[in-house]
Amino acid sequence: MNKFKETLQNNMRQYALVLAFGMIIIVFQFWTNGILLKPQNVTNLIQQNSYILIIAIGMLLAIISGGHIDLSVGSVGGFIGSVTAKLCIVGDMNPWLAIAIGLLTGVVIGVVSGYFIAYRNVPSFIVTLAGMLVYRGLSLATLAGRTLAPFPAAYQIISTGFIPDFFNYPDLHLTSILIGVLICPVIVFFQIRNRSGKKKNDGILMPFPLFTMKLIALCGVVLLFTYWLALYRGIPSILVLLTVIYLIYNFFTTQTVYGRHLYAMGGNKKAAELSGIKTKRLLLFAFINMGFLSAVSGIVFAGRLNAATPKAGGGWELDAIAACFIGGASASGGFGTVGGAIIGGLIMGVLNNGMSIVGIDVDWQHVIKGIVLLIAVLFDTYSKNKVKVE
Repeated sequence: MNKFKETLQNNMRQYALVLAFGMIIIVFQFWTNGILLKPQNVTNLIQQNSYILIIAIGMLLAIISGGHIDLSVGSVGGFIGSVTAKLCIVGDMNPWLAIAIGLLTGVVIGVVSGYFIAYRNVPSFIVTLAGMLVYRGLSLATLAGRTLAPFPAAYQIISTGFIPDFFNYPDLHLTSILIGVLICPVIVFFQIRNRSGKKKNDGILMPFPLFTMKLIALCGVVLLFTYWLALYRGIPSILVLLTVIYLIYNFFTTQTVYGRHLYAMGGNKKAAELSGIKTKRLLLFAFINMGFLSAVSGIVFAGRLNAATPKAGGGWELDAIAACFIGGASASGGFGTVGGAIIGGLIMGVLNNGMSIVGIDVDWQHVIKGIVLLIAVLFDTYSKNKVKVE
């Protein structure tokens, strides 16, 4: 019993977040008369919120590095969408080459922002606020105030495509179910490996019965999720991209030296410098990465909309910041997880989708999302104070 209580206390944030997410889903499932979790709407939720989830991962690294935020991510995403539209639609360029140019442009933008923040000590708020204005203006100038459409089919496939079904079974995408079955052994393997690593390092272990229940629950969720998607059109292409991005950044933040340095820098910058960590390089990397993921999200959004519009990117930065803080990131830096940012983004997505289905006015939607964000930050403050007292 003591071990169970200790495990619960050490993972309070994680469990509370998952529980809150589950409760929100249940509430809106009943409130929308079952529409929220219909297979088609679940697919729409993934596609509609994919660009925010991508940006949220980039924003998380910036926040971890010392509470930095990037206000320009929406404008950068919109600008990259307009650049690729100009190249593809007006210039008739190969869409993959246009995407590559767009991603490279995002990296260059990140280098510029990161240089001023890391090496010139200009506050990130000021640099990215300036960037928000500059790239919004460049986006308007590139599009000349007009909407450019449509994109080539190859450009859209990442945002709106689906994994092909190799079985062609009527009304059920069997390939998606097979993928879910294959994922389960992988989950079990890595969970057991992580547990073995903790045991060798004398880490705190979850009681074995609880660990077994966790494995069963994880595999059950994966199987149910892939089956649910199989009832519509299967696994969307964007979900594959999101999974790859999640795995890369989760590995970077939890399993690499540079990832640990990023957390150390956010926790205490002066101590990190004294221990030999290149804090300026890390901060530069965080903003280069932010520029790159902003470009990815801009391309994903434009592909799903099948158009580049002057208004694209409005409010993205607020949704990404909210996703990180709701997901458990600390406003002062040094704490946060990629998985938490993803769940935070999904909470925002479910709130948006659910409130739209039940017909809540847009003005009140903003009020409710603001309250949810405030509660998340208050919970973070409460958790920190409790740890200090203990």
